[in-house]
Amino acid sequence: MTTLFIADLHLEEARPEISDIFFKFLKNEAPAAQALYILGDLFEAWIGDDDRSLFNQSVIQALRQTVSQGTPVYFMRGNRDFLMGRGFQRASGCQILPDEHLIHLNGQPTLLMHGDTLCTRDEKYLRFRKKARNFFVQQFFLLKSLNTRRALAKKARYASEDHTRNAAPEIMDVTLSEVERVMLKHHARHLIHGHTHRPAVHEFALEGQGVRRTVLAPWHAEGSVLICSADGRQEMVVLN
Repeated sequence: MTTLFIADLHLEEARPEISDIFFKFLKNEAPAAQALYILGDLFEAWIGDDDRSLFNQSVIQALRQTVSQGTPVYFMRGNRDFLMGRGFQRASGCQILPDEHLIHLNGQPTLLMHGDTLCTRDEKYLRFRKKARNFFVQQFFLLKSLNTRRALAKKARYASEDHTRNAAPEIMDVTLSEVERVMLKHHARHLIHGHTHRPAVHEFALEGQGVRRTVLAPWHAEGSVLICSADGRQEMVVLN
C-alpha cells in the first residue's frame, strides 16, 4: 500500500484543466492508496463553508466519493483555505489536521505541515497570518456577504502576489533553524510540507542523525503527488 501527499493545488473555476487532473487523480490513483494527505492550499481561496458554489460542491463531492471508497483523506489548512471548518469536514468526509501533525510513515516519525510558519523571515506574512487566524477576526469576516468576502479575498490575493514578486527570494523560503526546531520538538526524522513552491528533497544532519525534508510541488501547469511506498521508497510523480 502507498501513502499519497499533495499540496498547493490552488483549485479555482478559472483553471478547469487543473481541476480535471485532480478529479482524475481522485478517481484513478487515490482509491488504491492507504491514505491521502492534502497539505494545504487545495483551493485558491476559501471564503467560508457556506460558499456552496457549483465548483466548490464538485470538489467536495469528489473528495467524499474517494472517502466512501475506503481511502481516508486528511486535510491541513493552508494560507489560502484556513477558513475551512466543520462544515467542509462534514460535507467532504475529510479529517482536518492541526498545523503540525506527526504520523508514523512506514515506522518513521514524519511531521506534516503546510510550511508557511517555517518561513520566519517573511515577517509581513506572519503578521497577516496571526491576524487572519484570530477567531474574532474570522467571525467578523464570515458575517459579511459572500460577494463582499469574494471581493476581499481577491484583493488579498493581489496583495499576496505583489508581496511575492517584490520580496527577496530567501525571505520566501524556509528558515533552517525553524525547520530544525520544529523537527526536534516532534522528534521527527522526516518533514513533508508545501507552501514554498520549491519542490526538492533535502537531506541533512540533526543532532548527529540523518533526517530528510521533502517539499511538495505546486500544481501550476500540471499536477504532482508524492508517493511513499511501504518499503520506505518515495517518488514525486507528475500528473497530467
